[in-house]
Amino acid sequence: MRSIRYRRIRAIAILASGVALVIAVVLIPNASTPGHRMATRVHPSASGVAESLSSGLPAAESGTLPWALPNPISRLLLLPGQGNQVVIAGGLSAGGASEPGVYTLNTTNGDLTWAANLTGPLHDASGAALAGRYLVFGGGSSSSVAGVQSLPAGALQAAGSSGTSAGTGGVGAAPTLTATPTGNLPQPRSDSTAVTIGSSAYLVGGYDGSAPDSSVLATTNGVDFSTVASLRVPVRYPAVAALGRMLIVFGGLAVGGADPGQPVSVIQQVDTSTGKVTVVGSLPEPLYGAAAATLAGVAYLAGGMTGSGGAHHPVRSIWAYDPTSRRMLLAGRLRVPVAHAGAAVVGSRLWLVGGETTGSMAVSTVQLVQPNRSFGTAGAPGAGSPYFGDKLLVADEGNDRLLLLSDTGAIVWKYPSAGAPAPPGGFSADDAFFARHGTMIVTNEETEDVLAEVAYPSGKILWTYGHFGIRGSTPGYLNTPDDAYLLPDGNVVTADIANCRVIIIDPATNQIVTQIGTTGRCIHDMDTPIALGSPNGDTPLPNGDILVSEINGSYVDEFTQQGKPLWSVHLPISYPSDPQQIGPNRYLIAGYTKPGSLLEFNRQGQVLFRYQPASGPGMLDHPSLVEMLPNGILMLNDDHNDRMIAIDPATGALVWQYGVTHTPGSSPGMLNEPDGFDILAPGGLTPTHTGTG
Repeated sequence: MRSIRYRRIRAIAILASGVALVIAVVLIPNASTPGHRMATRVHPSASGVAESLSSGLPAAESGTLPWALPNPISRLLLLPGQGNQVVIAGGLSAGGASEPGVYTLNTTNGDLTWAANLTGPLHDASGAALAGRYLVFGGGSSSSVAGVQSLPAGALQAAGSSGTSAGTGGVGAAPTLTATPTGNLPQPRSDSTAVTIGSSAYLVGGYDGSAPDSSVLATTNGVDFSTVASLRVPVRYPAVAALGRMLIVFGGLAVGGADPGQPVSVIQQVDTSTGKVTVVGSLPEPLYGAAAATLAGVAYLAGGMTGSGGAHHPVRSIWAYDPTSRRMLLAGRLRVPVAHAGAAVVGSRLWLVGGETTGSMAVSTVQLVQPNRSFGTAGAPGAGSPYFGDKLLVADEGNDRLLLLSDTGAIVWKYPSAGAPAPPGGFSADDAFFARHGTMIVTNEETEDVLAEVAYPSGKILWTYGHFGIRGSTPGYLNTPDDAYLLPDGNVVTADIANCRVIIIDPATNQIVTQIGTTGRCIHDMDTPIALGSPNGDTPLPNGDILVSEINGSYVDEFTQQGKPLWSVHLPISYPSDPQQIGPNRYLIAGYTKPGSLLEFNRQGQVLFRYQPASGPGMLDHPSLVEMLPNGILMLNDDHNDRMIAIDPATGALVWQYGVTHTPGSSPGMLNEPDGFDILAPGGLTPTHTGTG
């Protein structure tokens, strides 16, 4: 897929717009499937329809958006907006100052607009959307306040859509809309959490500046408040979710009692109909400042601070609450550990905006959590993995090794190893694909000009072709081979890049039985004799044909195994790498550049989807292979970022990562320029290339 010594990296112009980064996305109806959209491939459990829980609680898909806020912020109020928007109100800046601004944030592209102002700077407030108005309850600035203020939702959305794009620091033209004082809480209150059930908002937990407020308040208008219950364990910063008429209160920060200022692990249940409060269980670890929400009928708890004494730290854990057993089941992990993030539910997704991470440092990241049964079952090992139940083979080229990862991220096999040493001359992993029902791995060593078949799990070398470290074009020699696959008839196909040909080899005789392209003629020419412009991909298709990518000219072609061209298309991408077929007249390819790109396209040359962030956590650095998992998630190796990642194409969120971004290493959890991968499912199945496994 990649040879840094051979490939000529070309410059690519990126059109930029937006707040902190651009994610270029083109969604065009597929010519063969009217109305097709990439987003339709999201697993059904990510829809707003509650699913049966008889097979266990769904695990959580969690991701970091490829864009970020312009400025870090924490302890903000987040409320659901219209469509794909959320509303940000107040918060603490990275310097510790309270903020007065109200912003609309488009979760599709990160567009942030300063739409209104609160009556003054504020943080640690709670709020709700009731009867067409946004209500802000209490909060703190120099001290806790009792005031309730409101903004008309329609006017706020209109101001947001026509206002000036700005950062949370208040850059841009000041809006004319300002919140209106509506009423007062019974007493000053900050650090509370508000949850809406029907037409009522309930305020839970909090602090008046010196003492906890144990009363659970209810309101329908932000003017009149009634006390419906009193917490058994008074806390600040609890996480609260509603299950029917019940409020489930997770943890919080103790104000009085035996351990003031420390997180608690108690789970309390408030019956809003009777006012009865019951302690129903304990968290696996004490937490405060976490976020909770009910998604598809399940209460999830994400992030928060834990620890003891003065050593508090954020966590990544996402838990699902089982009300039958009253147990917390690990459902997944956040990409960035945070506490005190703004949290709001839009549709079936919990959005986490900003927050505080290690060292109480405010962050600008935006994360999402959504139930997704294809990511596993809460409480099961591997819950939250996009390849739940399978194993992931990684060709870690910079470390000259193959790794097999479980769905928990544990290394369960590697090659070479003490029991399976490298062959004479060494081993340099570039690409690797399972074959023969998971009992063999076909690998190409691009920089060393050799192909090999490696038995799994013994590591025994079964076959090789080429001469290690010696390039050539005569029989038995290769020049930067790429993407070796075993065909159903036992032959091996590979792209011989610098020889500008795709060849099919019979391992029994080590003879080339088919050659596509003219050796040494490195241009795109579909006339006889056919010529290929440095082919670097040769994916076998279910119908027996071969899908070829050409570096020179940026073409993708389909050939029969006899070398007959069927179609060819020029792509708007400067360095195509390793095309994959993902449906009738639908193909996926990586753009091996910085910033890197992912494209879905059809045979007519239409771009159906493009992912190409120009900066931020989603920016790719020379990705060389992208494949679609059965659940619609895109898995890819991001070579020069030293990581494997998975992306949800419906949101652009990075929902999984192995390796530390742009930090090469060989210890567990680290990679060095990974350049190929494969999925191994139970029974030796290879779901991303069923016909060659």
